[in-house]
Amino acid sequence: MKTQTSIKTFGEELAFLEQYADVVVLSDSSGKAQAVVSPQLQGRVLTSTADGAQGKSFGWINHELIASKKINEHLNAHGGEDRFWLGPEGGQYSIFFKKGVAFDLEHWFTPTAIDTEAFALSAKTGNSVLMTKDIRLVNYCGARFSLHVDRRIAVLEKAEAINALNLQPAESVRLVAHQSINKVTNTGGNTWTKESGMLSIWIIGMFQPSPATTVAIPFKAGPEGKLGRIVNDAYFGKVSADRLHVGQNAVFFKGDGQRRGKIGISPRRAKTALGSYDAASKVLTIVQYKKPENVLDYVNSMWETQKEPYRGDAVNSYNDGPAKPGAKPFGPFYELETSSPALALAPQKSAEHLHRTFHLQGEEKDLDPISRAGLGVSLDEIKKALK
Repeated sequence: MKTQTSIKTFGEELAFLEQYADVVVLSDSSGKAQAVVSPQLQGRVLTSTADGAQGKSFGWINHELIASKKINEHLNAHGGEDRFWLGPEGGQYSIFFKKGVAFDLEHWFTPTAIDTEAFALSAKTGNSVLMTKDIRLVNYCGARFSLHVDRRIAVLEKAEAINALNLQPAESVRLVAHQSINKVTNTGGNTWTKESGMLSIWIIGMFQPSPATTVAIPFKAGPEGKLGRIVNDAYFGKVSADRLHVGQNAVFFKGDGQRRGKIGISPRRAKTALGSYDAASKVLTIVQYKKPENVLDYVNSMWETQKEPYRGDAVNSYNDGPAKPGAKPFGPFYELETSSPALALAPQKSAEHLHRTFHLQGEEKDLDPISRAGLGVSLDEIKKALK
């Protein structure tokens, strides 16, 4: 088996994955834009490429864990650039902590339904799949949830991607765009309420870190008295100034996989996109998501008993690293994350969340207008933000 560092192309990653998991390859009509999905690995998009089998593989994949077939106690970070999770992670309505325990890493456990259990492959075409799962959960305060998940993944045609970007890239730019439409239906007998806890749809993309990678999250400018703080950087301890910079219109965060930290932007501040730029590989990544207008109730995933459990973040970015000196990181990787609002679903009612990922490769002069249009900042701003 190849080592993780030697696997670089999409074709090599696919060959590795086919040894250990059931996978489905999706493609646009050109055959260049491709993505590999695994129902067995919780329905996640593991990786994608803009250039066929010989193209760069964009997603972070945990080769060691997948090859070992071991089950870790707290989290099985198999990787993948679009995976389905549910919130909240922390607080009195958490689905990651049992009732009465401390909010620390020792007592944090990812629900098996979104960590180790397979999704069912319900339908497939050349460029899309539908995967489904029935899930049961109990939260920190003892409320029970029954839900059905429909997860539809598609690789977009180039014309669809251009339309979604609202910009015509230069012909030399290679791109892949894939999206997940995630539908949750309350199959239980009780309405999900603030008093007993609500769930949210949470989509997480895990990507390959590098010293030259910077995350850029645009935000709505305005006074804190009206819109609240610009960024929450207190999830796992305050992020140092050399790793986080608040610009005029965007927050910049290191995506190097060297130090553990997480940031979030509230729904008052968040726009409908976030992304990253790897200056070494000249890869621009943009994530778009569906954000309902004038909805402020988002579940709070802070690891604490919360004063405001429905004042959580709409988008997040996580940078992996050791949880304590000498500890082994989960990856390393960095993440781009989006969430739905808190779901107040009556029995048999449903909600959807759209999460779309673009990877664009090319010369900086051609990627720069895409960054400006999609993220509101130039590549120079991204590159210089954390120098």
